[in-house]
Amino acid sequence: MGPNPGHSQHHPTTGSDRAAARSQNRTRPQRSAGASAHHPAPGIALVADLIAVALFALLARIAHNSPEMPLSVLGWVNTAWPFMLGTLLGWGILWFSGARGRSGFDLSSAATIWAATLVTGLVIWGIGNHRIPHWSFIVVAGVMSALLLLGWRLGASLLRRIR
Repeated sequence: MGPNPGHSQHHPTTGSDRAAARSQNRTRPQRSAGASAHHPAPGIALVADLIAVALFALLARIAHNSPEMPLSVLGWVNTAWPFMLGTLLGWGILWFSGARGRSGFDLSSAATIWAATLVTGLVIWGIGNHRIPHWSFIVVAGVMSALLLLGWRLGASLLRRIR
């Protein structure tokens, strides 16, 4: 019986030895942390979250359009920034808690981001208005922000399943 091509005649190899050697000599690029075959990079989820929060603030400004609080770009930005800061804080919590490998598309990430968005936005609103937000404001802000922050993830998940 002749030698196996590519193997030394002096060192016989087993199937597991060859598999180990192949795994060490991979030439295809490895995916970055957070990206997988099913989820894009976390930056896409972060941008989607910021868009969802901007939409949340726009809907709030439209719903509360009045002479005292007219609909304007400046008013929209003024409503959005505390909640957007909370969104960034939520992403920071994920990053520093060791959840760097997550894509941001999972519900666990979404819950952390939603909680940070809501709490930060309402606390800054309370400080700016020198009062605790009314319970109905807390409920509506919580439900609407959850719908938007979780909703785009649900939509993305459904699109992945269709493909």
